[in-house]
Amino acid sequence: MKISEIHVYQHDLPVRNGPYTMANAEVWALDTTLVKLVTDTGLIGWGETCPVGPTYQPHHALGARAALAEMAPGLIGADPLTPVALRRRMDGLLNGHRYAKAAIDIAAYDLMGKHYGARVADLLGGAVTERVPSYYATGVGAPDDIARIAAEKVAEGYPRLQVKIGGRPVEIDIETVRKVWERVGGKVRLAVDGNRGLTTRDALRLSRECPDIPFIMEQPCNTIEEIAAIRGQLHHAVYIDENGEDLATVLRVVGQGLCDGFGMKVTRIGGLSAMATFRDICEARSLPHTCDDAWGGDIIAAACTHIGATVLPRLCEGVWLAAPYIEGHYDPANGIRIEGGHIRLPEGPGLGITPDESRFGTPVASYT
Repeated sequence: MKISEIHVYQHDLPVRNGPYTMANAEVWALDTTLVKLVTDTGLIGWGETCPVGPTYQPHHALGARAALAEMAPGLIGADPLTPVALRRRMDGLLNGHRYAKAAIDIAAYDLMGKHYGARVADLLGGAVTERVPSYYATGVGAPDDIARIAAEKVAEGYPRLQVKIGGRPVEIDIETVRKVWERVGGKVRLAVDGNRGLTTRDALRLSRECPDIPFIMEQPCNTIEEIAAIRGQLHHAVYIDENGEDLATVLRVVGQGLCDGFGMKVTRIGGLSAMATFRDICEARSLPHTCDDAWGGDIIAAACTHIGATVLPRLCEGVWLAAPYIEGHYDPANGIRIEGGHIRLPEGPGLGITPDESRFGTPVASYT
């Protein structure tokens, strides 16, 4: 089997009741990039990459499409059933840009599943659950509003909440954390996510003023060096998110003992192949982690759910989906949905979804 055609689509994903607010950004709509691989046997695989704006990571939508334009001509004739060889071929065509390569990698796994008649989760080692835990991430907001949302989401069945903070006086963040704990304390696992928005001073104050609340601090500061400087003074566990840019960095922070877990994004690390390696590194060191992405529609959601279903349950911190924040599905019948705080693992070969191409319009680029 060989790749005979590559088609790239641009699609807008407006944020429901926007904006979605983080420490360093307000997001009103997302620009997602979809990739369709067509083989000489007629099989089709779908991939997607969707940076959550240009400031969350050193990624942006136009950059993804430019990277795909650089690689795509050299991928015609490649075998999508050999993911390691395909990744090496992409690396030989373009250095870096893992978030763009991830769209190709995801599409190749979709193709592999269809070719072998297997779900992507089974290609990645085997599902350990058919009902994958999710988690809900609040935006940055007023303390009372966030506490109300937290209570609503716990009532819906979410086993974990992520409370966004940062980009404002730390006193408000501390008040938010305390009010959330007053409403849902003991009923849910709690993460407090700074999205790189706290100074070391404010991260220390947050931890020191909430020693009685068992939350994990996710990516409180901008750099690994800042986190390393305060790690020994914190009262709370630390997870790395945005700084976990590649497998080499993961090995570095794990080896140096700089974190207690990760929030990991499938496209950031390079796709499902790299994500499976990351999962195994975390299992070897008993490090909890998420399997999610910055944003995106049903294709990314399906990819995250499949890899999330393979994680050792005691280490799975959940799969975050953008679905609650956007309207509609690429696949109206089989779109990925959160029900009772959990996600049903898709059935059928590959990713288990069939996007309605008419929703995407004409490709912005095609390669044959």
